[in-house]
Amino acid sequence: MVRSSVRYSSSMPMVKQVFSESSGFVRPFREIPGLWKNGVANLYNFWKMDGFKNLHYIMLQNFNTFGPIYREKIGYYDSVNIINPEDAAILFKAEGHYPKRLKVEPWNAYREYRNQKCGVLLKDGEDWRSNRVILNKEVISPKMLENFVPLLDEVGQDFVTRVHKKIQRGGQNKWTTDLSQELFKFALESVSSVLYGERLGLLQDYIDPEAQHFIDCITCMFKTTSPMLYIPPSLLRRIGSKVWKDHVDAWDGIFKHADRCIQNIYRQLRQDTGVVKKYPGVLASLLMLDKLSTEDIKASVTELMAGGVDTTSITLLWTLYELAKHPAIQEDLRAEIAAARAESQGDMLEMLKRIPLVKGALKETLRLHPVAVSLQRYTAEDIIIQNYHIPAGTLVQLGLYAMGRDPKVFPRPEQYQPSRWLKTQVHYFRSLGFGFGPRQCLGRRIAEAEMQLFLIHMLENFRVEKQRHVDVQSTFELILLPDKPILLTLKPLQTSQ
Repeated sequence: MVRSSVRYSSSMPMVKQVFSESSGFVRPFREIPGLWKNGVANLYNFWKMDGFKNLHYIMLQNFNTFGPIYREKIGYYDSVNIINPEDAAILFKAEGHYPKRLKVEPWNAYREYRNQKCGVLLKDGEDWRSNRVILNKEVISPKMLENFVPLLDEVGQDFVTRVHKKIQRGGQNKWTTDLSQELFKFALESVSSVLYGERLGLLQDYIDPEAQHFIDCITCMFKTTSPMLYIPPSLLRRIGSKVWKDHVDAWDGIFKHADRCIQNIYRQLRQDTGVVKKYPGVLASLLMLDKLSTEDIKASVTELMAGGVDTTSITLLWTLYELAKHPAIQEDLRAEIAAARAESQGDMLEMLKRIPLVKGALKETLRLHPVAVSLQRYTAEDIIIQNYHIPAGTLVQLGLYAMGRDPKVFPRPEQYQPSRWLKTQVHYFRSLGFGFGPRQCLGRRIAEAEMQLFLIHMLENFRVEKQRHVDVQSTFELILLPDKPILLTLKPLQTSQ
């Protein structure tokens, strides 16, 4: 017997609470509720519902219909979907030594087509593990922060300078704009600085044509990925479709940029006088370490860069939007930053240890507006979730977007409350914006520091406001994006500047 209670909000979809009396025996895989018997018909219906854009809403609706576990087949994708943190724990314990997640088929297809190596994002098995162990030490180890922070701090300060200039030019002591392109440039400038050890100059008024081409390639690569997620890229390649050709051209441009950076680094290494200079970037570090082939390094650094631009820029845009909607929370963050600045006497590494509310704000953004709709794993062994048997090798997805809106997991889920992350209670499998375990986001350390430093500098300099009565929802394009432009107003705190 299933009892259900439904609550809806005009601006925020809610997850229905479903309670079921569990039976004593484990039920077979074929009894998992859902839409999995006709993948082709489901793909047609999915397409009719504009499912490519509404994937997160459809998952939410399915959890409401079927409960905390359901099975689904769309085209050739067959998956089991779960929502509870406790079930996530079971899933991640069964991920094995070589955790395997859903492949981004268009990216794999390009590498096959051009005979390019895959990096750790796309690799599996022992090859993935051996590469990842080396990369972890250079990219995600906490001690690497002292190398990354000065570079990211400089980009953050430059962004503030750029905003001040925009305000001065406008002559109204404020700047109202859709910040998405500015934040994209900021994120690309930040990640390039850390990975390639070079500034692209994207925060200047004049952008070098080569750097502009690189931006265009990244934008195009993301745009052409989504349409190929449910249609085999091999088919699109055979018919010579425009989306496939554009995708190839975009990746060609991205890899060409990586080649140029590698050549520059080798040139600098040859000219090296032995004088200790500032941290040269992840790419140079890995080349000097000489534990991975140049091709492996290039592949992983390129994937890190590709995965670290839209993801951070959109998270920052959503955070500014939420802070503009909640001026009191914005003031709380500003007060915390001022106290941290005074206590750390300007030492940015120290300062980052003293801003729990700022970190809570980013976690809260990723709860309400996760970059990814779901986290996926292929089970390495047979498991039991919600009293159903799930065989080894099954694709299981944890619905991040749906979980973030589940009142059983997050009380008053529609409210933006950074303070909910300050409580001493264990947030057991609830904060998964960067994934989990050995397969968590490799760029996590860079992204977290970059976003924290950005908020420090922006909130020390500007008040963020939004237009009244404009409510923004999300749309899915490989990652979750705002469905309409977010217009924000930035006002200097010190009008004398």
